[in-house]
Amino acid sequence: MAFTLPQSRTQLDGGGADERWYEDELGWATAGGPPVQLLTGLRFDVLELPAAAGFAVLRRLDVRSPVALMGRRMRVLVAAGSADELPGLLDWLEWGGVALDLTALGAGGRMTAPVPPGWSGSGSPGDAVWLRPPEPGREVEPTLPALPAVGGGGDAPGLVRLVDTAAAECHRVRLLGAGAAAQRLASS
Repeated sequence: MAFTLPQSRTQLDGGGADERWYEDELGWATAGGPPVQLLTGLRFDVLELPAAAGFAVLRRLDVRSPVALMGRRMRVLVAAGSADELPGLLDWLEWGGVALDLTALGAGGRMTAPVPPGWSGSGSPGDAVWLRPPEPGREVEPTLPALPAVGGGGDAPGLVRLVDTAAAECHRVRLLGAGAAAQRLASS
């Protein structure tokens, strides 16, 4: 029996339809809400960064994995296990000593589930929304950025390239913010 998609949250029965959509259509583990939480570390991890840096990353890279926005934070889904690799990868890329607003959610983590694609939400500012939604019926894991396998390849940007670009953009955003604060101080 196929799962019928409601067109709005007003058609949801007690708020459980969006949870069932994530579980049944995508096979993702959830924790009840409201709001529904997606459990990280099982099918995917999440690379989280400031939205300004995230939009620059999306302009620079062909990121095909799901991407969500919640308030001023962007969340890029990456291969499960990537969160454990982030600190060492940042060190290897020589970003380890730099204060970056770049984090990862892995095993035991949770992210707020955006309204499923095609459904209307509450429209409240700061609600989680999909910028690049997952597609039901297609496996997500093979499209997620991961550390390249020996002789690997594929169309998705590797985790190394994604993290390096994200770190550079987070640093740029931080420096621009510090520059703007210094200008405000100098003019006062």
